[in-house]
Amino acid sequence: MAISTNGKGSAADGAPRCIALVGPFGSGKTSLLESLLARTDTVARQGSVGDGNTVGDASPEARAHGMSVELNIADATYLGDRFVFVDCPGSVEFLSEMDGALSGVDLAVVVAEDDERKVPALQLILKALEARAIPRVLLNKIDKSTRRVRDVLGLLQPASAVPLVLRQIPIWEGGQATGFIDLALERAHVYHEKEPSTQIDMSDEDRAREHEARFTMLEHLADHDDDLMEALLEDIAPDRDRVFADLVNEMQDGLICPVFFGSAEHGNGVSRLLKALRHEVPQVDRLAQRLLGSQERQSLQVIKTLHTQHGGKLSIARILEGQVSDGDSLFRNGVEEVKVSGLFSIFGQQANKIATAGKGDLVALGRLDSVQTGDLLAQDTGEMKSLYTPEPRPPVLATAIAAAQRKDEVRLSAALAKVAEEDPSLTISQNQVTAETLLAGQGEMHLRVAQERLSGKYGLDIAAHTPHLPYAETIRSGTRVRGRHKKQSGGHGQFGDVVLEIAPLPRGEGVQFSDTITGGVVPKQYIPSVRDGVMDALQRGPLGFPVVDVSVCLTDGSYHSVDSSDQAFKMAGILAIRDGLSECKPVLLEPIDKVVIACPSDTTAKVNAIVSTRRGQLLGFDARPDWPGWDEVQALMPEAEIGDLIIELRSATAGVASYTSEFDHMAELSGKAADLAMQRSGKQQAA
Repeated sequence: MAISTNGKGSAADGAPRCIALVGPFGSGKTSLLESLLARTDTVARQGSVGDGNTVGDASPEARAHGMSVELNIADATYLGDRFVFVDCPGSVEFLSEMDGALSGVDLAVVVAEDDERKVPALQLILKALEARAIPRVLLNKIDKSTRRVRDVLGLLQPASAVPLVLRQIPIWEGGQATGFIDLALERAHVYHEKEPSTQIDMSDEDRAREHEARFTMLEHLADHDDDLMEALLEDIAPDRDRVFADLVNEMQDGLICPVFFGSAEHGNGVSRLLKALRHEVPQVDRLAQRLLGSQERQSLQVIKTLHTQHGGKLSIARILEGQVSDGDSLFRNGVEEVKVSGLFSIFGQQANKIATAGKGDLVALGRLDSVQTGDLLAQDTGEMKSLYTPEPRPPVLATAIAAAQRKDEVRLSAALAKVAEEDPSLTISQNQVTAETLLAGQGEMHLRVAQERLSGKYGLDIAAHTPHLPYAETIRSGTRVRGRHKKQSGGHGQFGDVVLEIAPLPRGEGVQFSDTITGGVVPKQYIPSVRDGVMDALQRGPLGFPVVDVSVCLTDGSYHSVDSSDQAFKMAGILAIRDGLSECKPVLLEPIDKVVIACPSDTTAKVNAIVSTRRGQLLGFDARPDWPGWDEVQALMPEAEIGDLIIELRSATAGVASYTSEFDHMAELSGKAADLAMQRSGKQQAA
């Protein structure tokens, strides 16, 4: 989100409600935001994603790739009620943006469609909402549907832990949805292109459909309302106000997920959705109660961190209680004092300076350097309630990154820190073995966008390549070897003489050094120097990699009373190791990780095949706990095969698979596989 901090603005009266627009990639969230802004007269003309003129997805990276890669925020007023819409990316690679936003929203509109391939992705979204107890409604793209509404509901239901309850049914004409019937109001409406719908009389056929669908809706509501259940059993028509109250209460309590229909592209159903939001979205007090408990204190929930090119750091936060003004002092998590330096309202790419903001507002706070996404800010000190914080999404792909010019190394380090602060699902680490800086994230596009920001936003010339693998080597046999360093160049010479016994150790034992020196053939003060030489030489064995799982014992040697020194014995140790290792049948070792892959159950066979073709050893698979319709595949895999594993996994699972991995052991690698590994490593080092 490349925010521009130009322009003027002021905080409006009233407590707006904050609504997240979420859903799988390509489901139409940005189009829905645009339609909502057009219907509320917030924008003069509804933009189009294809034309690149929408309020959302206006950053250079989003425009370039034609997809949401960050949060898009816009506020609107409808019939006197204020709303803040937060459009969240739908790609699994950018779901951490949604994770942060969900900490500050009152309700989520889940945008879905009639596509069985996207049901697992929909389940990822709904799981996140369910874990945070966020009320939600589902909006289906009726203009793209090819099957009956009850079949659509059956298709989508496995993604939701609670019943999907129809609030509307479509009116069909010539295979097209020309309107809808509101099951709560029992009224029929006809769509108009980018205009509000109008009420019409129901046909006898539609009335029969409405009666059946409404009864099903009431049955779902009666599961949590004994009085309504009794009325249905006695065939008594329930009071309409009671029906509405049940719909609202059960939705807000997360017991049901109401389903609406519409088409954001054509503006169909948007007015009905807005009316539902007016009456059914909970006030910010409900969120404050969930986050703060009984504490009534001025507080803000930080949902996003931004670094702007000219305005510095911005912390986007939802005001849960009280009001905030420019220059106020706040306390981070009730302890550390921070001072607001600039207060802004946000609309698309614009951050407009304001003086004060109140309860419910979503604002940007300037220059709170120590504040992080997820923090709670309060006006006073004191203990803050512990919040539910989702586990960071583990990285699944990494690239080694460096400044193309040495003079930019410090700038790159600072830029990487800012990019990772904006997006907590990016991780920056240093591989001590390969001496590389690794940028790891959620997939190929995620890393590409991060690199584009480093280049475009921070003006850095970046060099990136596949990370080197931490290969090692060991030995299969032992030897006894003498190393002698003797040099005479006038004056004091150099003399060190050692005899080493080199032997293999069991896998995972590392490197062991010992000595059995007796009689002072190597003075005690020189033994540490011999050890240093041995350790230095073991950093690069005959195959070009660090040597592990080997024992070295200093058994004999000799010295010169004048020419011997620490440096001479260190060199003797180095020479002995270099000569001896080549006689010990060196062998390459590759790292093996334990991998756990999460995937939809109907793709498990494909995932097993992928693991097998990548030299993986399958350990088994089982149902994923608390994830109906998903499995977890466990395997041991060489790290060399894991590098781009996620690309193939996502291709086989409609973009939803993920995995975790951890180092398990080192294993011998020989034959053509070893030759290829050494060849590949040599080319990388040369580059």
